[in-house]
Amino acid sequence: MIILKIGGSILTNKDSAESEIDSDSLKRIAGEIKSSLDKSDKQLIIVHGAGSFGHPPAKEYKIGEVFDESELPQKRIGFCKTQNAVKKLNMLICEAFIEEDLPVVAIPASSFMTATNKRITKGNLESFKNYLSKGFIPVIYGDVVLDSELEICVISGDQLIQYLAVNLNPDKVILGTDVDGVYNKNPKTHDDAIFFEKFSSIEDLDTLEGTTNVDVTGGMVGKIKELLYLADLGIESMIINAEVKNNIFKVLEDEKVKGTIISRGN
Repeated sequence: MIILKIGGSILTNKDSAESEIDSDSLKRIAGEIKSSLDKSDKQLIIVHGAGSFGHPPAKEYKIGEVFDESELPQKRIGFCKTQNAVKKLNMLICEAFIEEDLPVVAIPASSFMTATNKRITKGNLESFKNYLSKGFIPVIYGDVVLDSELEICVISGDQLIQYLAVNLNPDKVILGTDVDGVYNKNPKTHDDAIFFEKFSSIEDLDTLEGTTNVDVTGGMVGKIKELLYLADLGIESMIINAEVKNNIFKVLEDEKVKGTIISRGN
């Protein structure tokens, strides 16, 4: 089984004030996934980010921050707006995948997961196993969920990867982002940025300035923290550039792709 995360920055214009989907990237990635599945049979779970759909309302309503009881009615509206926004994005993504004859089925985190202080603490994954056994591709995404301490919170796609991987023990975990992997600084704005072929220690995070735009889910540093936890459990992952044509296809087929491996091993 493979868990593939496609970042919101690939599928949408994440910095846009309006919710905009990148139709060209979405169609290309859907085609690459289909080509891989046609070439070799495999079980696949897709996780995608919220991008320009989910981040604006989550930020506007400060979802996940402590609030007074008097603010609850407004927070509920913010929760609903955020949930509805990411659901719209998911629908557009699933439509594009289905057009490529990919048998995707959406499983919203808000429908079955709960958290405690922004960490997933409950979520029965039997539905994932059942859909996988029937040849479907479950699709889950960054979402808002109920939180036992904060009432409501945001759950990132990166945290979903960790939860799924810990409980389903995949053969491979892949993160498709808008950069080639981990750098010590943003490679889009610094020509002297140093690339990491491998990342294996939380101490190495001290060398990072933040390699992509930081958002309500933590940016690249947040991704690495989630993946280092998996590395402690012996689950290796890889961060690649999903904007490069055929990278998704190649990594699904175990072909060589430039990227950063997150692992505790040598």
